[in-house]
Amino acid sequence: MIQKFTEQSSRYDHLEKMSVRELLENINREDHTVPAAVTPCIPNIEKLVEGTVSRMKEGGRLFYLGAGTSGRLGILDASEIPPTFGAPYDLVIGLIAGGDVAIRRAVEQAEDSFEAGWQELLSYHIGTNDVVVGIAASGTTPYVTGALRQARGMGLLTACITCNPGSPVAEEAEIPIVAIVGPEFVTGSTRMKSGTAQKLILNMISTTVMIRLGHVAGNKMVDMQLTNAKLIDRGTKMIMEDTGIEDYEEAKSLLLRYGTVRSAVEAIKNKGNV
Repeated sequence: MIQKFTEQSSRYDHLEKMSVRELLENINREDHTVPAAVTPCIPNIEKLVEGTVSRMKEGGRLFYLGAGTSGRLGILDASEIPPTFGAPYDLVIGLIAGGDVAIRRAVEQAEDSFEAGWQELLSYHIGTNDVVVGIAASGTTPYVTGALRQARGMGLLTACITCNPGSPVAEEAEIPIVAIVGPEFVTGSTRMKSGTAQKLILNMISTTVMIRLGHVAGNKMVDMQLTNAKLIDRGTKMIMEDTGIEDYEEAKSLLLRYGTVRSAVEAIKNKGNV
């Protein structure tokens, strides 16, 4: 029998009788427990990061797949990798049950297919250097369970992010990451603490992978894409700090010429290329 902590009754009752302040303070009180639930997961997160980095160096990719909130969180994390770290758009890929329409609107029964997740992965010509991470707060989503079983059987590195121990998803994954956050403030609403735990873990995975792959220098996103004025300004100031250039417009011009902070700084330090 699976211990469904995510379905246990909330520690709070009569929510409709609480004042706005009481609701906000109680939600915040529950949210404070989430990082502590993530801490025991770090050894398995470490295994996943190390496995992902080694496979990416051999041409592999990282796939997230999930349904509902879990799927949306995977897509969010994947979509932020190229602009933040300058990595290719097909290096980290997020898949959601029901396809892109499900990002904004629930698709009925899309998560109930045991075969659909694996079929979607096959459309990407998945191979043994790839990594598959199933995301499912409950740990019972067939879309995720089926994909993990097939992927692991084909020799891929598999992991999961879930909030219930002993779940089908956790049993199918080679590396189960289980953050037990306990009952939600609104009973069963896993978009709350469970979703927060999943987001924290996804941040840890992708950020650490990108750092280990060399996309951060010091503590700066030197490969970020210059997609708006804020990022151009940030990049300009990075160049000024790293090179000693005092003229803002000069630094900005060099940034725009070379396209990334890394390239501009390297060109400036190799003065023959400026």
